[in-house]
Amino acid sequence: MANKITVPQRKNHRVGVFVDVSNMYHSAKNLYKSRVNFRELLKLATANRQLVRAIAYVIKSDTKEEKAFFDALEKSGYELKSKDLQIFPGGMKKGDWDVAIAIDAITLSKLVDVVVIVSGDGDYEPLVDFLKFSGTIVEVAGFNRSTSARLIETANNFLDLEEIRDKVLLK
Repeated sequence: MANKITVPQRKNHRVGVFVDVSNMYHSAKNLYKSRVNFRELLKLATANRQLVRAIAYVIKSDTKEEKAFFDALEKSGYELKSKDLQIFPGGMKKGDWDVAIAIDAITLSKLVDVVVIVSGDGDYEPLVDFLKFSGTIVEVAGFNRSTSARLIETANNFLDLEEIRDKVLLK
């Protein structure tokens, strides 16, 4: 699918970017055996508009590589929100930020014109509907093959990272 732009991007738009890091990490790893260049991703998501806030939501597992990665995210312009990986008695692991991302996006929507959700998770569809109903422009950035079709359809604009993978994936 080509990038879907139904609402024009204007330089005076104030933008909030909300990144589901785990979703992006696993999509890039599974689709391309690569990693995301989050610095470049932020540039593409803001598209020369006024960045109000960029938040990256991460799951901690306490490794040295992770600390360096989190530091790199902060140096790239993101505020980090982190929480521990949950490990259940049966061994199942879970790290989920959906509700917190939704609350932050709704809260910050009063300060921005555009909310950019960087995730392919279809669970964000009700959030997109709510924000649009409230008058906020909602953009989704994700890899088309791992992004919910309904999420793409619901968003005002969709940035297909597959089309620009040479920019958003680390070599």
